[in-house]
Amino acid sequence: MNEYLASRTALITSLMRALHTRLDPAPLINDLWADRLVPQAARDSLRQLAVGHLDPEILERLSAAGSRDPVLDTALRARATYAGVIIRTRYSEDALQAAVRRGVRQYLIIGAGFDSFSLRQPAFARDLEVYEIDHPATQDLKRRRLDECGIKLPNNVHLISADLANEALGSVLARSPFRTNETAFVSLLGVTLYLARETNLATFRAIASSTAPGSELVFTYVEQSEFEANRTSGSFGKVQTSAAALGEPWVSGFEPARLAEDLHGTGLNLLEDLNGAQMRARYGQGRVDNLRPEPTAHIARAQVAGKLN
Repeated sequence: MNEYLASRTALITSLMRALHTRLDPAPLINDLWADRLVPQAARDSLRQLAVGHLDPEILERLSAAGSRDPVLDTALRARATYAGVIIRTRYSEDALQAAVRRGVRQYLIIGAGFDSFSLRQPAFARDLEVYEIDHPATQDLKRRRLDECGIKLPNNVHLISADLANEALGSVLARSPFRTNETAFVSLLGVTLYLARETNLATFRAIASSTAPGSELVFTYVEQSEFEANRTSGSFGKVQTSAAALGEPWVSGFEPARLAEDLHGTGLNLLEDLNGAQMRARYGQGRVDNLRPEPTAHIARAQVAGKLN
């Protein structure tokens, strides 16, 4: 990510959630915050990238269905990552709700971007302390948009500006009210593919060492096979090309067969790992909007070692 610019992929995923809420039947999530928080200039820039690549008939049909921005909405829905973005949000918040029932009272969102959970807190979250960590450029834009829209964050929300490439997670949490001796639920969504393997493993170690045993982590990844040269022309290959053009290239993935071993070495125990087909089986059966994640997209859940599940 450019050191001085807000993450455009964070803006894209936020817009995807709002699009799904507005236009897809029986949405899995209810998140329209991007329609208020994403700046018009960002929309215009993203729309320009899509102009000239869309079927006019599709645009006309989508516009008639209530689309606010046919070009941008259609381009977002066509991205191979669209279904995964929607399902990962639902999965992580389902897992968070289950953790809250078990007594967890801290929610740590690493690489929060324009995640809106802090603004649309459901009833189960009223006793949670929510901590959002993100790069200063992205978080500064989010703060500015909240101010411009006259939105005040709830008192249980803590925004922590940090560049984790240059500051350890433990140090970041030490300058916040986060309680390292109490269990927490941690989300790391849409992050690992932008980091080198060793950086990802170091991040997992930092999470394990900065949270109490029994804490849980939900994270996404893509299979390492997607980074082979002969895969660059597939659906994910197009997204990789686009991400690189935005200055946010994909860097690494994991091998599903080795994931449990990789996590164990960082102090985490793998609890669940769903690929694209398994995500669809859980959340996409019977849907008419073709919410079908790519087969090599994964969402996984792990637990900090030291407590039996």
